Amino acid sequence: MSEKMINVTEPVATEPVVTETEKKPSRKPKTNKRKASVFVITAFLIIGCITILFPLYITIVIALKSPSEMTNDISGALSLPQHFSLDNFAEAMRVTDFWRSLGNSVLITGASIVLSVIIHSMAGYALGRNMNRKKKFKMIYFYIVSGMFVPFAILMMPLVKQTSILGLDNMFGVILLYTVFYMPMNVMLYSGYMKNVPLAMEEAADIDGASAWRTYWTIIFPMMKPMHATVAILTALGTWNDVMTPLVIMSGSENTTLPLAQLNFQTQFGTNYNLAFASYLLALLPILILYIFCQKQIIGGVATGAVKG
Repeated sequence: MSEKMINVTEPVATEPVVTETEKKPSRKPKTNKRKASVFVITAFLIIGCITILFPLYITIVIALKSPSEMTNDISGALSLPQHFSLDNFAEAMRVTDFWRSLGNSVLITGASIVLSVIIHSMAGYALGRNMNRKKKFKMIYFYIVSGMFVPFAILMMPLVKQTSILGLDNMFGVILLYTVFYMPMNVMLYSGYMKNVPLAMEEAADIDGASAWRTYWTIIFPMMKPMHATVAILTALGTWNDVMTPLVIMSGSENTTLPLAQLNFQTQFGTNYNLAFASYLLALLPILILYIFCQKQIIGGVATGAVKG
């Protein structure tokens, strides 16, 4: 009977109790690291805003000042005008023949955008759909995109000679050159965007008997609207602000663009900053309005076109 009795005085092994606070690691270091990264990003954003807004402030202030208020010191340039006046804008419009120059710039920019969207989208569609299956299309793609690395200074003199011989030293020649200049970038964007367009849409159209031409214009082209907006604004920014191409191609021509007309404010003996900055603001308004209306499509198109396939 005594052998069957159990010695209850022996200690029973128990597992150590782990509290809830001991199980969870401390999150304090991660929180501090996150706060530091947010602070650095915020500081960079503030610096970026200052670098953009400060020159814009200087431009507006000087454009509203009279020439007598201009001084050579920094305080004179930063101070607000004593009397706000729009006389500089009216004079700038007269000196640059604003409405005629504006019409030429709108014509060149608009025609370049239309040709770029039509031609470059077709090229991007053909290359984007075939370069992964056929080596020849991939070589053509890299050949076109490599044009982005050729500086304009190398092409300038040959282009001046060739456009003069062919009779293209006019606005039509400038439009053709812009269409070629922006082809590498736009084809790259369109080809990248095509990787996000499902192939099933084209296969369904092919089953219904639609030709490749009809499939492109009725299905693919409307689906590329975000990329169309992106290409349009990027092409417009480049052509609208360009000085060198119209200067060397249309030299001696009566048809001048706004950037060319603004060179009238720079003479051998100085620059009329009041009129020049007023003219810069006038030239900024059309492209700024275009960007405001298209900014949503631009950001969406760039983000989608940059996805790796």
